[in-house]
Amino acid sequence: MGRARVRWCHGFTYIGVLIFIALMGIALAGTGVIWHTETRREKERELLFVGDQFRRAIGLYYERSPGAKRFPKGLEDLVFDRRYPNTQRYLRRLYADPVGGTSEWGLVTGPEGGIVGVFSLSEAEPLKRAGFPMKYKEFEGTARYSEWRFMYVPAAPANKPAPQPAAVPGNN
Repeated sequence: MGRARVRWCHGFTYIGVLIFIALMGIALAGTGVIWHTETRREKERELLFVGDQFRRAIGLYYERSPGAKRFPKGLEDLVFDRRYPNTQRYLRRLYADPVGGTSEWGLVTGPEGGIVGVFSLSEAEPLKRAGFPMKYKEFEGTARYSEWRFMYVPAAPANKPAPQPAAVPGNN
């Protein structure tokens, strides 16, 4: 009688181990989903930072133009502005697109052909939908990262309206 009882217990141990392995698999899958979501949120934060750095650099290039104010012709002009005897830098380096994973950016050009802004070429759907800083309120409710346009719009003089930029996808 004792021998039959031992065999019956071994079956329960085996089932218990299988249930434990299944529960561990479910827990690991849930952790993977959370990790993936947090990684995407971090890339969004980095995109907002990098895009703002480009917007700020374009604004500095424009405002510090000798003579007539001009926008940069290329993103490289933000790293090496050779309009001065000593090279001016508005960015330390050209940043890669953290969401798209490439060094290519979409370029928003102004009426004279200069670059007034950049945007990610990623067509992925953003996680962040609201709660943007005031300068980026137009990002709320967008369906793709490529709709997040980081543009410098100069203050319009009293007698002339601000230029309206046109979006042109391109690479740096």
